[in-house]
Amino acid sequence: MKASQHSRLSIAPMMDWTDRHCRYLHRLMSRRVRLYTEMVTSAALVRGNARHLIAFDDTEHPLALQLGGSDPSELAEAARIAAADGYDEINLNVGCPSERVQSGTFGAVLMKRPDLVAECLAAMRSAVTVPVTVKCRIGVDDQDPTVVLPDFLQRVRDVGVTTVAIHARKAWLQGLSPKENREVPPLDHDLVCAMKDRFPDLRIILNGGIASLDHAQALLGRGVDGVMVGRAAYQSPWRILGTADRDIFGERPQFSSPEEVVRAMCPYIERHLVNGGRLHSVTRHMLGLFAGRAGARRWRRILSERVREDGAGVGVVLDALDAVEQSAGNGNMHFGRAA
Repeated sequence: MKASQHSRLSIAPMMDWTDRHCRYLHRLMSRRVRLYTEMVTSAALVRGNARHLIAFDDTEHPLALQLGGSDPSELAEAARIAAADGYDEINLNVGCPSERVQSGTFGAVLMKRPDLVAECLAAMRSAVTVPVTVKCRIGVDDQDPTVVLPDFLQRVRDVGVTTVAIHARKAWLQGLSPKENREVPPLDHDLVCAMKDRFPDLRIILNGGIASLDHAQALLGRGVDGVMVGRAAYQSPWRILGTADRDIFGERPQFSSPEEVVRAMCPYIERHLVNGGRLHSVTRHMLGLFAGRAGARRWRRILSERVREDGAGVGVVLDALDAVEQSAGNGNMHFGRAA
């Protein structure tokens, strides 16, 4: 399978969520979906020598690093570091609306400076051989997206960028929190789909408001090259990823139930604990595995209440799984035990 096909479905970069433990869990459920890191600033890598922020497990491929920054030379050096570490793609964040990000002159505020974005992307492309991509909004504040977005896409295309992930909402840089900026500005999927018609040579990835795999497939049917799912994939990972390999990529999934995924996570959890990690660091990403299914509440409660106990380990996870399976066995809803 060509690498580009992985972008037909991807999991959005999400601060405090898509860390390496989350990505490992997601990779168990789908071997084909493209995974993204949390945003890492170029300054942290180049000036802060924070290489630990970009550590990953080899099983996470295909994997993209999202960088935040606005200094072309610094972004180029950060891209070199990431490419040398084995990342498959380097993505520039032009979509995050938080005040902290704005104060560093990167993220969504860069929608107002497409010339600088193009300069940054050109510098990054000159530094690495892996694909350099960008994730943006349709506009910010009082900008007219029907004018701003095509101009933005033209500029990034002119410097050789061929893949753009577009969050189909404006970002309001003042007056809305980052959470509100993911929910309040209206979605405009039609505009993003129109950009694919206008720029057929660009690979357009649509992000924003995609809550189910059925919805993702419907958008793919409208002609975009890929869809990027955010919160839904985190809050209900099995619903999004459990059949993604089959439904999106035409391949057999590795596991047939979330119970199997839990058991497959146990060796990883044990390695993490042996290396001095905390159980909660991993299990916090697993809370939504049984969303909408029998035993989901008991699963969440056991993990939430017991993970911080002295000596808490894999046994806590297996106890929570037993509670789920007992609920299924009581006839509330049976969805299959692992062999």
